[in-house]
Amino acid sequence: MDGIINDEIVLCAASAYEEKFYLNPEFDQLPESVRQELQIMCVLYTADVGGILMLVFDDAGNLELKVDHKEDDFAFDEIGSVLKIKELQQTKRELFESLETFFKVFYLGEDFEEESTPGE
Repeated sequence: MDGIINDEIVLCAASAYEEKFYLNPEFDQLPESVRQELQIMCVLYTADVGGILMLVFDDAGNLELKVDHKEDDFAFDEIGSVLKIKELQQTKRELFESLETFFKVFYLGEDFEEESTPGE
């Protein structure tokens, strides 16, 4: 696996089927705490609802959480999956935004712009 699927770059993935976590080696320079947080988040997700969770960057640098499962996996919790993804998008919003900024600056070559809060 080279980390690229359909013009998307895989940041990391976890599989309940293989009980494995994958972090794309291109992101080894991320701080250890971030790598650990990603691993814990992905592994807990797959342990909770099953299937496969992938975090991928699209060609614009947006981070997407993609879920897949085997067709004959009747233990996969589809409703739980949707709820868990929504929960992760809320609770990990700062982490995901930071990862998007990191990707846009280091991989897409965009200029880093500090977001200013209104009234500054």
